[in-house]
Amino acid sequence: MFIEMVPNRDSPPAVLLRESYRDEQGRSQKRTLANLSKLPRDMIDTLKAVLKGGTVIGTGPQELEVERSLPHGHVAAALGMIRKIGLDRLILGAAKDPASRRCCDLVVAMVVDRLIAPRSKLGFVRAIDEETAVSSLGAVLHLGRVKEREAYEALDWLLERQGRVENGLARRHLEDGVLVLYDVSSSYFEGRCCPLARYGHSRDHRKDRPQIVYGLLCTREGLPIAVEVFDGNTADPSTLSAQIEKVKDRFRISRLVLVGDRGMITSARIRDELRPANLDWITCLRAPAVQALAAENGPLQLSLFDDRDLAEISAPDMFPGERLIACRNHDLAAERARKREDLLAVTERELARIEAKVRRRNAPLRDAAEIGLAVGAVLNKRKMAKHFVVTIRDGHLSWHRRLDQIEAEARLDGIYVIRTSMPAEHLNAAEAVQAYKDLSHVERAFRSLKSVDLEIRPIRHWTADRVRAHVFLCMLAYHVEWLLREALAPLLFHDTDLAAAKAERTSPVAATAPSDVVKVKKTTRRSADGQRVMSFGDLIAHLGTLARNTMHVPARPKHRFTLHSKPTALQEAAFDLLGLNPVRVQ
Repeated sequence: MFIEMVPNRDSPPAVLLRESYRDEQGRSQKRTLANLSKLPRDMIDTLKAVLKGGTVIGTGPQELEVERSLPHGHVAAALGMIRKIGLDRLILGAAKDPASRRCCDLVVAMVVDRLIAPRSKLGFVRAIDEETAVSSLGAVLHLGRVKEREAYEALDWLLERQGRVENGLARRHLEDGVLVLYDVSSSYFEGRCCPLARYGHSRDHRKDRPQIVYGLLCTREGLPIAVEVFDGNTADPSTLSAQIEKVKDRFRISRLVLVGDRGMITSARIRDELRPANLDWITCLRAPAVQALAAENGPLQLSLFDDRDLAEISAPDMFPGERLIACRNHDLAAERARKREDLLAVTERELARIEAKVRRRNAPLRDAAEIGLAVGAVLNKRKMAKHFVVTIRDGHLSWHRRLDQIEAEARLDGIYVIRTSMPAEHLNAAEAVQAYKDLSHVERAFRSLKSVDLEIRPIRHWTADRVRAHVFLCMLAYHVEWLLREALAPLLFHDTDLAAAKAERTSPVAATAPSDVVKVKKTTRRSADGQRVMSFGDLIAHLGTLARNTMHVPARPKHRFTLHSKPTALQEAAFDLLGLNPVRVQ
């Protein structure tokens, strides 16, 4: 039987219930069983579905059940971006065996999980298990039951392919003559069993914990390309040789400009490593070198900044074959002056407390050695010894400021000097300054890796290889996050008109003022098309409210189907920007 719509001239079509049969000659015929024209349209549609083998669902609450509802939108965004850029194919490579495919799926799942909710590898296994799943990640990737050892085996599998994956990212985003940003950071370690964990200069201000050091290589825009983990007591400059080898030998880039801070690209590194490798560089001079240039009759004179904040100077005796670009930032000068005065004042208050102990009647601090230890601790704490003259004797303590030294230092407040080997015809002074300031992109990457989104800490692995694999996994997650941020920028507080704002500056030394676009965003909390704007983490959390529901019809126990919740206007806008359909990300 079937329902057929029969045209009826100017009247509404007739709705007929018919069946097919064969006459005595074997020819196919059809006959009308009933006229359904007077039935409501929804009832007719229900009959059509039933005749096609469908199931009738009543209007009561027990007729259709939601068997499982899992957050899905954030998984669709992250996994969709991974597949859009082909990162999963790059990780898998040419391997076709089932074991490699399984490891690749688990690595992709760990990258997505790190983006949506950073947790330990054991927590990841619980989060994707069918019984304890907290998102649709395991179901979408068809992971089934995942054993704990599989997650660690996937990490080991990934580490073996790190070099090839980094080479693939370099082919996509780097080319000869490109500017590459490099910087180093550290993360403290809770345990003591990892051979990489060593005590060193802690950027997390946790001198009580051993740490690991890792160097991040990024494009000029801040997109991470490669990462390398070092012992926790490794000095920043000594990590540079590994990056030069990586760029020259593995990435096959013969001409490159390396941008690093003054603690990274030192004169010794330039002499011993960059020049022999025929690589160019952009960095900044340390304070003693700037003071030497600013000495009497030196090339760096304050009169250079009477009517400008940028000037190119020459010092062939000190820096042969290099260009020097002197800059003065008035905002930075004011901040350094304020900070110095605050440090001087607090140091004097603490010295006054020590003097009070020396002068008190009961149990005074009398011995000169004891006074010296207390004074040394105060001066070294804030590195103020250079600014004070201190006189110590038994039962005596006095001090005064070195005004001439303080004034000499204040003269150079806000002044920094960029040094580069790039000729002026390839990179003018303004471009060199901006390239050095672009190192802030790497600092943002470190912030995201450490605490903002990806939470590289705590590091829950003990072996060196597992720690390296964990850091590389976090770098891949930030690679995807960076691309997501770029695509979703209109819905975030990002300045989408930053290039125009930079073009309006009178000098690259000056801070870039926010564009009118981002000012409106921050004031109204709305995008140009009226959508709410928020932080990246909040937007990912909101996307997660788009659920993947497994539906169940009690009347037919074996009948289950998947139904996605209707996306909100903001979710639709986000997936439009990403160019993804959350329902089809499988």
